[in-house]
Amino acid sequence: MTTTVLLDAGVVSRCRRRVHLEHDQAMRDVPRGAPDPTAELRKADAAAHRRAVADRLAAHYGAAWFEVPTGPDLRASEREAITHGALAEGRAFIWAAQLPRDPDGGRRGTIDLLVRTEAGYVPVLVVRHKVTDPGSGARTSPLTGLAEVGGSPDTARKIRPQPRDQLRLAHTRRLLQAAGYADERTAFAGVVGMDGDAVVWHDLEAPTWPGGRTALAEYDSRFADRVAVATAAATGAPPLAAPSRIVECRSCPWWPVCEAALLEARDVSLVVRGEDAGMLRAAGMTTVDELALADPDMDDMPVLVGMPPADAVGLARAWLADLTLVRRTESVVVPRADVEVDVDMESFGDAGAYLWGVLLSGADIGVEHGYRAFATWEPLPTEDEGRSFAEFWSWLSEVRRAAAERGLSFRAYCYNELAENRWLLASVKRFGEQPGVPRRREVLRFIESDEWVDLFGSVREYFLCSQGKGLKTIAPVAGFKWRDPEAGGENSMRWYRDAVGMDGGAPDAAQRRRLLEYNEDDVRATAALRGWMTSPAVNDIPYVGDL
Repeated sequence: MTTTVLLDAGVVSRCRRRVHLEHDQAMRDVPRGAPDPTAELRKADAAAHRRAVADRLAAHYGAAWFEVPTGPDLRASEREAITHGALAEGRAFIWAAQLPRDPDGGRRGTIDLLVRTEAGYVPVLVVRHKVTDPGSGARTSPLTGLAEVGGSPDTARKIRPQPRDQLRLAHTRRLLQAAGYADERTAFAGVVGMDGDAVVWHDLEAPTWPGGRTALAEYDSRFADRVAVATAAATGAPPLAAPSRIVECRSCPWWPVCEAALLEARDVSLVVRGEDAGMLRAAGMTTVDELALADPDMDDMPVLVGMPPADAVGLARAWLADLTLVRRTESVVVPRADVEVDVDMESFGDAGAYLWGVLLSGADIGVEHGYRAFATWEPLPTEDEGRSFAEFWSWLSEVRRAAAERGLSFRAYCYNELAENRWLLASVKRFGEQPGVPRRREVLRFIESDEWVDLFGSVREYFLCSQGKGLKTIAPVAGFKWRDPEAGGENSMRWYRDAVGMDGGAPDAAQRRRLLEYNEDDVRATAALRGWMTSPAVNDIPYVGDL
């Protein structure tokens, strides 16, 4: 039976409430949030990566390569007709395919590449993220070995789980089956990742998902649910998805709509999101007010995934009191040292770390106090990144030695070490042969020592944060203010593109200065936060036990 909606592959990885809103006619003219700048940059970079891969393949395959034209003046129905013609003609490689829609299944969609076999077609996705890790067990073929569907066992790579990729491939397989062009002998589908040197093959009928499910079975279950949600919205039936705050909300254009509904309902997910909010609702606590009145030690209080029940109750009470922070403990302890360095790294997506900023304070050790930056302004990825990292590490090592020689204690601080640790280790791996770049074990010793302190961990340990734990949220409580009103990780990505002339223009010196100022403010913010957390002023923050 023909459905009332046609959905693309993205719905199976999307919030159910968002699917409802996208198909509710009453919401058509409702204002939405502005596009997420970071997401827009990722889309642009992904498009450039796909174009580069396509150009390489087109040059290799020559006349066997067929590309469906794209552009704002070409309607989807026209592209679909061109794709259908290429499939009927048996073209060997079809790029940018707009597959024939499947009204019975409620599907529509595109795929980067279709590869012809002796019995039909298999889909291949091109993505700008890693799809393998070092190891063994993946099935791969060279990038120019697309016709080798299924590839062969790879002793150097193992699959990096990317559920969204497999679900997109499953969607395309169902579209090919509905159109009669799928190779039914195999369920292999390919992915070309960021490295662009190989095709990684997934068996969509292999029991590789939790519970022994296959990717196709998982897709079928999710897609049937999203069709039901969208159909109910499109026909005016009672909604099958209610709003609830999850991680995805941060970048969703529908968040203003959902936030207004959640605030009106005083929904419990405003302070405890995701799975925990669902468990609290099931226990009868649907509002922040009800959670704030709960006894965290009561027998029917659910065991939460994200936090202890007492913290959930404390967050609810802080939210009701309009407090950004409350103390979890009566005293706050942050390790200090005679010589202190604040560190903040700036990266551009997965391409690399272009800037290491440091702020030296404390006792005199013969090294100039204040802010210093170690940067490369060559567009990432670049070998010059190794030079700037080596200079940063050499400076940090000099400060540590100078402190030790004077018998002084030393500590370095960052805010959320996951990012800094990632690029400390990645820089060693990528540039280990360059002068001044340390060995991995030297960096690991530093990371694992008491000299490396993550202030984010301290905030998490000593405070409940009703508005989030980001540095831009917490440091203002300590009295710090960024000079640039637009300072933030999302905007810095755009500034970086201009600073290095990534989009074809001349490098913008003003944006370089802006990035340096932003980085300097970040390290000064961590220093201000640490000073405040170890001062009597921190006791002005209410203790959760007193709420």
